[in-house]
Amino acid sequence: MPVEPADTALEIVVAELALAMRHLVRRLRAEANPNALTLSQLAAMARLAEYGALTTADLARAECIKPQSMGAILGSLERDGLVLRTPHPTDGRQILFALTTLGKEEHRRRGIAKRAWLLAALAKLPAGELAALTAAIPLIKRLGDL
Repeated sequence: MPVEPADTALEIVVAELALAMRHLVRRLRAEANPNALTLSQLAAMARLAEYGALTTADLARAECIKPQSMGAILGSLERDGLVLRTPHPTDGRQILFALTTLGKEEHRRRGIAKRAWLLAALAKLPAGELAALTAAIPLIKRLGDL
């Protein structure tokens, strides 16, 4: 089947958009992550911040990794004082992990750092580019919902 010019143009848009989004996400993470937690550690902390205490298995399923890998991630976060393990209230065989006060503060600080960097970066854009980006926000949100 021959490749249509419209398909080729759409492939280019897909590649460029994916590259741009990856670049922006990496920059946001770098700005908010001076002590270099891994992406897996940051993802586990974000889940715990959003959902509260979870088991290793619940976190592993949510992040699509093996429970053993999540156990190692949680162990490192626990050593750093960012998560705390507690007994499960109804199943004595399970352990729940939750963010500590330090973990919550670290997660909050990272969110503030990301927003501060993005605010400063957007303030440097010419008015026309900022307007174009602002106009694209609903479309980007809609793409996430398709």
